[in-house]
Amino acid sequence: MSEDQNPLIRTDIPHSARIWNYWMGGKEYYEIDRIAGDAGIEVDPDITTMAVQSRQFLIRAVRYLASEQGIRQFLDIGTGLPTMQNTHEVAQSVAPESKVVYVDNDPLVLATARALLTSTTPEGVTTYVDADFHDPELIISDARNVLNFNEPIGVMFMGVLGHAKTYEDLLRIVRTVLAAAPSGSFLVMWDGTDDSKDYVTLCENYTGTGGVPYIPRPQAEIRAVFDGLELVEPGFVSITQWRADATEVGEIRPISAYGAVARKP
Repeated sequence: MSEDQNPLIRTDIPHSARIWNYWMGGKEYYEIDRIAGDAGIEVDPDITTMAVQSRQFLIRAVRYLASEQGIRQFLDIGTGLPTMQNTHEVAQSVAPESKVVYVDNDPLVLATARALLTSTTPEGVTTYVDADFHDPELIISDARNVLNFNEPIGVMFMGVLGHAKTYEDLLRIVRTVLAAAPSGSFLVMWDGTDDSKDYVTLCENYTGTGGVPYIPRPQAEIRAVFDGLELVEPGFVSITQWRADATEVGEIRPISAYGAVARKP
């Protein structure tokens, strides 16, 4: 990545979105992120599988909502750095009129979003909101400028809620956004779980670098986020096992990343 003049972008501290981009095979990272990423792979070789499979889960979930549930609005909170087959690209390939609002508050993510996160169809809308997910009321307020909150919305938290300051914050964030969404909306969410000692160690080491801590949580705590919602088959599972296509290349064994797609009654 070339040097960016934005003074808010720190190139001396590893950044989770940039490291994740590196693990996924992207190009939006700095040398400090590559070093941290390689150190992470040494601790937990499964982390690259998690990064790649998280995108496969996103693709399958968005395609399912757009093609089988008729969802035409998506609110992707904690977007991260664009790579390939982003939410708007998948949704608009199924339904060209789809509207997608991305949310992030990282300067690098927002700078990259301006260049890369643009609609793939004339009918569609793709935009972004500069907000911290700890302020869900602001997210809802800004998203209303684009999305119709009287019609179903696909609300997405893709591997980002480990950055919530507390578990209570995590629940508050998700429930606040879902409370504003109408019946027939969907929650798509996954997060890292604490059932792999190597993955927990990786996250602890990352915190030690000065990056924003990411907290792996028990499966039961992640599963509880879906309480009161109607889980879509196959329910709450490892992301590698959610409607995985037999023709896909990649892992189908469980990894320490669990989630689901669920409908708001």
